[in-house]
Amino acid sequence: MDVVRAADPSAMAEAQQKLQTAKASLQASRLNEKNAGFEVAMNTMNTAAADAGLGNRATNAIKTEDIPKPYRQYEGVVLQTFISSMLPKDSEAVFGKGNAGEIWKSMMAEQIGNTIAQRGGVGIAKQMYAEELSRIRNKGAQNVTTDAADKHLSQLRLDEIERKTLGFDKANENKVGQVFISNTGSTTA
Repeated sequence: MDVVRAADPSAMAEAQQKLQTAKASLQASRLNEKNAGFEVAMNTMNTAAADAGLGNRATNAIKTEDIPKPYRQYEGVVLQTFISSMLPKDSEAVFGKGNAGEIWKSMMAEQIGNTIAQRGGVGIAKQMYAEELSRIRNKGAQNVTTDAADKHLSQLRLDEIERKTLGFDKANENKVGQVFISNTGSTTA
């Protein structure tokens, strides 16, 4: 401890900074070797969210692998919008200048959003899928009633389809009431 106290405080701070930089560099190279940097971060985030009890019971029963691809793609698009707005605006040094830089920035946001969605996302796809499953399950239990206006509109449409099918149109209204012979040979009025 006497040596530490006797050392120059600026030299000691510089040495601590070098040690922290070396430690961060070593951790980054280990993750890069495993090719798992972003994946480890995403799995850690998803585990922490589950441990915190986030989500509801309906969505907790659904596994990420069971969610259909269109739901995950939609979540990826939503996340792309969020991520795109979070990326720095003055980033010509990172993404480049002009349209090329904007395209690169957009592509990066798209890839990050899709990766997050594929790894379980933030729950948008899971919630939408749970709601759709609930709607499908409850569809048979619902007592659907229609009001008089809907019934009247349906009857009008049905009458129109029958007139077109039987060949009744405004030019041939005089056929109403005539006797038709069906394929079986019987006559109907």
